Amino acid sequence: QVTLVESGGGLTQAGGSLSLSCAAALRTFSSYAMGWFRQAPGKEREFVAAISWRGSTSYVDSVKGRFTISRDNAKNTAYLQINNLKPEDTAIYYCAARMSGIPSTLPSQYSYWGQGTQVTVSS
Repeated sequence: QVTLVESGGGLTQAGGSLSLSCAAALRTFSSYAMGWFRQAPGKEREFVAAISWRGSTSYVDSVKGRFTISRDNAKNTAYLQINNLKPEDTAIYYCAARMSGIPSTLPSQYSYWGQGTQVTVSS
């Protein structure tokens, strides 16, 4: 059974920072693409960032320059560093794994999902 477990969410003020982690129980973690998505109340789940098995990264325009995705294959863990948080970043953040190793912005392309971690930003 594949398990992705997110951690690091919380409540912070606008302009603050958070570091999210995603620990993956995947035997071949290094071959997976990892993605971060978020879902705000009443909205659809949206792509935030992704990293390929080789380490290439991609971001949605609204977070470029503020969010950084990374991975540590030795620890089977993906990370999302979030800086200069804005109230509109408030959402549940999910990590996801895609077997092909190539990132996608579409949630349907990911096979495995974590349970999510809440990020709340006050103004």
